[in-house]
Amino acid sequence: MTRPAHASAGEMMTVAAARALKDGDRCFVGIGKPSTAANLARRTHAPRLVLVYESGTIGAKPGRLPLSIGDGILAETADTVVSVPEIFNYWLQPGRIDVGFLGAAQLDRFGNINTTVIGDDYADPRVRLPGAGGAPEIAASCREVIVIVTHSRRTFVEKVDFVTSVGFGAGPGDRERHGLRGTGPRLVVTDLGVLAPDPETCELTLTHLHPGVTRDQARAATGWELRIATDLTTTEPPSETELSVLRALEEA
Repeated sequence: MTRPAHASAGEMMTVAAARALKDGDRCFVGIGKPSTAANLARRTHAPRLVLVYESGTIGAKPGRLPLSIGDGILAETADTVVSVPEIFNYWLQPGRIDVGFLGAAQLDRFGNINTTVIGDDYADPRVRLPGAGGAPEIAASCREVIVIVTHSRRTFVEKVDFVTSVGFGAGPGDRERHGLRGTGPRLVVTDLGVLAPDPETCELTLTHLHPGVTRDQARAATGWELRIATDLTTTEPPSETELSVLRALEEA
């Protein structure tokens, strides 16, 4: 297979995230990087991927990246459009969605996500973020969750300032104690590599490094002592097709 001369770190991240989606999955998509990766997957290896957006569109097939969950192109290209309460009460909460695809402003070693505030004081934070939206319900009820996020100490923190969406809480058993339906984060895809929860401790462990990235780079970009899998592998570089489709999608 012909390989392109160069893929940026961001493109490598998006391609790796897209590959994590399977053909036929029902995927609850967040705007931004999750939407880009999900639409790339649908245009390449997963043509039967069902994109579900919080606004009530099911089976959306946008010809360009949507600007928001309220972008008209989602309704225009969807198999059906339902109310927001139906999306949450009928599709999401009973566990009918296979994959939740989320981003994060902060992420800790147990996959807990913060998109609410940066700083210790909720009433007077250093930064007030966009907030929760549907992310807490997505993280709680989808059968599994994939997170796509840039890898830096600013994002990968020892403890999130605010738990907007629960990953594995404080560790094994927390999701069950909270009565959360889904199994939690399956993968965290970054511009440096891919992490997955340890089956016993639930702590995120580096399983893949993207081409050209070293272990030391990943450790330096993580705000805790990063665990690295003994069988650490290198991510397959993007194919020419993956890159050309991604670039066309972002330019549309």
